[in-house]
Amino acid sequence: MSAPLLRRRVFLVGGHITKFLGKGNPAFIDKKHPDFGKRENPNLEWYINTAVRETLQETKVDAKLIEKAIIGNFAADLFNSQGHLGPLLVAAHPDLRYVPAWHVEGACASGGLAYTSGIEAIQAGSDLVLAVGAEVQTTVSPRQGGDYLARASHYATQRALDDFTFPALFARRMKAYCEAHNVTPADIAPVSVKAYANGNKNPLAHMQAVKMPLEVAANASDRNPNFLSNPDLKPWLKTSDCSQVSDGGAGLILASEEGLKKIGKTPEDCIEVLSYSVAADSLVTDGDLTVMGTVGTAARRAMTAAGIAPKDIQVAEVHDCFNIAEVLSYEAIGWAEKGKGHLLAKEGVTHIDGKHPTNTGGGLISFGHPVGATGIKQVLEVARQIKGQCGDYQVGGKDSSRWPTLGLTLNMGGDDKTAVSSVLSAPRRK
Repeated sequence: MSAPLLRRRVFLVGGHITKFLGKGNPAFIDKKHPDFGKRENPNLEWYINTAVRETLQETKVDAKLIEKAIIGNFAADLFNSQGHLGPLLVAAHPDLRYVPAWHVEGACASGGLAYTSGIEAIQAGSDLVLAVGAEVQTTVSPRQGGDYLARASHYATQRALDDFTFPALFARRMKAYCEAHNVTPADIAPVSVKAYANGNKNPLAHMQAVKMPLEVAANASDRNPNFLSNPDLKPWLKTSDCSQVSDGGAGLILASEEGLKKIGKTPEDCIEVLSYSVAADSLVTDGDLTVMGTVGTAARRAMTAAGIAPKDIQVAEVHDCFNIAEVLSYEAIGWAEKGKGHLLAKEGVTHIDGKHPTNTGGGLISFGHPVGATGIKQVLEVARQIKGQCGDYQVGGKDSSRWPTLGLTLNMGGDDKTAVSSVLSAPRRK
């Protein structure tokens, strides 16, 4: 099966990313914060409302012109005791009343599915579509949150692996990869160092104020512990290897060529969506732990549909829920042969000034991972890089001739069970 070919051109008009917040960010209210007891952190409704309103304001799109609205979210019913998110999305703006709106869920790929659902709505005849992703996960303890997030695994057979099921699942991958290729977790640590260094340049990043030198990332310590309780897996994963438990939201607007005319814009004002792909694999069985086959399938389909090769990608956002996942994504995309992906961050290939800059704003490890928002954020980050809007972490700096013109997104749900990939470009003349 190949990725669907776009019968109608699709353009990303623009969008908005909120700040991503959680423990470790100076603005996050916890018991150690001076404002604890005086004010509270933003709730899910605030993130949805802000993503919608700022997206409409920044794109200058009249809400009355929106024909479809889609929200990606994984577990609001658990973390926030709130379901029925389509109407909650519509509530964000009075002019969205009665717009067809619905909620999509694909674990950590929920945002990516909202985006691709928007693309499919354009293919089906809509001209202007709003896609939003949001998640608030800091409402419960880390252990309770770990249990909620374990619903993205096969709960009946995998929940008992550890109190923190998903870190344990990727510790299995770390162990398998290291043993198969004669490397250690310290060899994977440069991915985390890169993530934090990029996030330190990003004012929206959850961990913008936190430094992560290699000597800390490479070694277990009181600051960077091996935290799993499963004795077989505990040595294989540290805190610095993991993405963040974050709150946040993001929104974007997609348009057809007719939609652009309705809002007074041209293709040259926008970013073009060249292709997209969604792939899923069985939730109840595991394959080779040293390969992410679903991610690779989605990426290959998207690249083939766009008519490009891995070497053509000038900027990428991949799903670094754990640093080993980023390494396996490099190999799945085709940038490195099996067992060599860990060398790319170490050698600078995926740094901002490298051949394939990846997760330039910090990725999930440092920018943060509000689950439902991640897939939307990834698309916007690639678009912002192409438009030269990333400030201190802009690929090519202030030299517009060096800004990327072609980017890839790769959003993953569960342990390589759902994958969403898309290729975006500076507009091409047709």
